[in-house]
Amino acid sequence: MLNITTFLDANSKRLDKHVLYNPTNGNKYNSKDILSIVSEIGRELKDLGIEKGDRVLIYLKNSEEYLFSLFAIWRIGAIAIPTNRVMTAMELEYIVSDSQAKLMITDSDAENIIDIQTYIPQDVYNFKKCDVLPAENTDWDDLCQLQYTSGTTGQPKGAMLTHGNYFTAIHNECDVLTLKQDDVFLGIYPMAHVGLSWAISALRAAAYYILVEQFNIEEYLYLCESEKVTVLTGMPPVIHTLTKMDARKHLKTVREIISGGGPLHKKIWKDFHQTYQIPIINAYGLSETIVIGTGTVIRPEDYWEADRFESVGHPVCFSEVKIVDENDSSNIMPKYEQGEIALRGPAVAKGYWGNEEKTKASFLDDGWFLTGDIGYLDDDNRLFITDRKKDMIVMSGWKIYPTEVEEVLIKYPAVKEIAIFSINDCHRGEIPVAAVVWENEADDKGLIKYARENLSRYKVPRKIFALDELPRVNGWKLLRRELRKMFKV
Repeated sequence: MLNITTFLDANSKRLDKHVLYNPTNGNKYNSKDILSIVSEIGRELKDLGIEKGDRVLIYLKNSEEYLFSLFAIWRIGAIAIPTNRVMTAMELEYIVSDSQAKLMITDSDAENIIDIQTYIPQDVYNFKKCDVLPAENTDWDDLCQLQYTSGTTGQPKGAMLTHGNYFTAIHNECDVLTLKQDDVFLGIYPMAHVGLSWAISALRAAAYYILVEQFNIEEYLYLCESEKVTVLTGMPPVIHTLTKMDARKHLKTVREIISGGGPLHKKIWKDFHQTYQIPIINAYGLSETIVIGTGTVIRPEDYWEADRFESVGHPVCFSEVKIVDENDSSNIMPKYEQGEIALRGPAVAKGYWGNEEKTKASFLDDGWFLTGDIGYLDDDNRLFITDRKKDMIVMSGWKIYPTEVEEVLIKYPAVKEIAIFSINDCHRGEIPVAAVVWENEADDKGLIKYARENLSRYKVPRKIFALDELPRVNGWKLLRRELRKMFKV
């Protein structure tokens, strides 16, 4: 048996300390509290007819209720589907239809409620004294989560993550961060994102996890100083912001900061290191590998050889990495030659839910996962990421797939043709923009309004460029690279 929530049972028996704090409402929890609350939510889900293997969608704001609901779903052997509160009804409906979800966990403030059975968590603080619900008997390969990640065809794909995948991810993250009971962990990642695994790892280590519902730099720095944070989560835009100020007094207890979700520009990394002398845990992984469950990372002990401030480091425990020919994955590329990054290890997902074609294309029979990212290895087997095979845009860690956005915006009546591509942004890494061939008159404001109504906010183009025609090969294959060259601003 391996049910990933049983670490709560172990911690509740041997420790009596707060492990979770939400500064927004002042609530604090120890491991026994969390186990009781998770047990009661699990009972209520079972009373609603949820059984082992059923899919349950979570549509909540960042909160302890989100975390407890995730644990409760895992506890009863069901399969969690985390979604972001910025998703539109159309996006939710697709996921519900594709996964055949049986229930949605949400709250009374939700705007995009769709036609599905719902469960609204009550005041979970009152569940602290509830009896423990035994964990469902689940195995290493039993699914615990469908992590939906968009594809270049425009349809999101559900990466099938297992209890064993999460066990590996938590082990590796505890190892990489050398987490201990006296650590204070400040978490800013959205709970719909696999980056939440860093926080789950902190709870596994019985560190003190401070849950930030919504990021703002002032609270971030205040909590760092007042709570004496030792392990800090960040991403390239946050690290960039810190290089533009002197926050050394706020960060004086921080021994490491995590970066991931997108490329960290060399200059920003170097400026941060020179200002703060705090090692950046520069990690590489994907939804399909639960971040660094199977992936690579720069650790503090690597800093003596990381003076180039470019690499995402070596494989973590149990992981393997290789570079293969983009057109022939059986052909391994020599050192320093670019190709597609392939990863193998026990945290690689089982495949994509209900999508055999895309599973076979990315998850090879010998266990290797083709990431779609382009990079190379140096003589010391350090990984460097240089480009992306797919047209994916990464803005502040959020993945945006141009085709998915195009398929929505082409429905706007004034649009004849549209292409979504990225331009560089020093703060966010890159941002999505649109090149539009209009039917008649340009209508930028109308298109943006339509985008905001039908897309998550982070997918909305930041700029619109008008063209008489889109650049194509022989009149059909779109040249996004040409668009990036044309509008390099």
